Amino acid sequence: MFYEPLKRNHGLPHDPFKAIIAPRPIGWVTTMGKSGAINLAPYSFFNGFASFPPIVGFSSEGRKDSLEFAEETKEFVCNLSTYPLRDLMNATAATMPRGVSEMETAGIEPAACNLIKPPRVAASPCALECVYLQTVQLTDKDGKQLDTYLVLGQVVGVHINDSFIKNGLVDTAAMQPLARCGYHDYAVVNEVFSLKRPR
Repeated sequence: MFYEPLKRNHGLPHDPFKAIIAPRPIGWVTTMGKSGAINLAPYSFFNGFASFPPIVGFSSEGRKDSLEFAEETKEFVCNLSTYPLRDLMNATAATMPRGVSEMETAGIEPAACNLIKPPRVAASPCALECVYLQTVQLTDKDGKQLDTYLVLGQVVGVHINDSFIKNGLVDTAAMQPLARCGYHDYAVVNEVFSLKRPR
């Protein structure tokens, strides 16, 4: 089949785009507003964009609290969302009034970060402490500004649960990170394989 996204002429019950761009890592983002309010929300348009210095980013469709708070205080945390934490992660996807803490509402234990103020998720095996860099408002092919914003941050601190370090390497499969697929579907990384890059 072939379809044009803006014409929505795919003829399917649901738009297949997100099922194609899959699996996507989940940025489980903690932010803190100037008032001290804590926000925790999952973003499936999330990834790493540079390795040294490490830079990560998440995309917000609309100016949501995570974006607003990151701009206000210039800090955020990306917590690793894992299979054992799937229900807690999903609970934080609910829409709540500004100032209501998803972390508190979902019963998620916070842990202090070392270099920044927003808390991390204590049960998450990894967390990235980030300093906000910039917000890029996306535009379409005609230059029209979209209500979609890419938030970029530099990782200044990394937390790793020592039990997931084996022979000097992070055991990704043992952590069971979640990934977002299309529709209501998720995947879990619980098996990996290696390929050596050709010279």
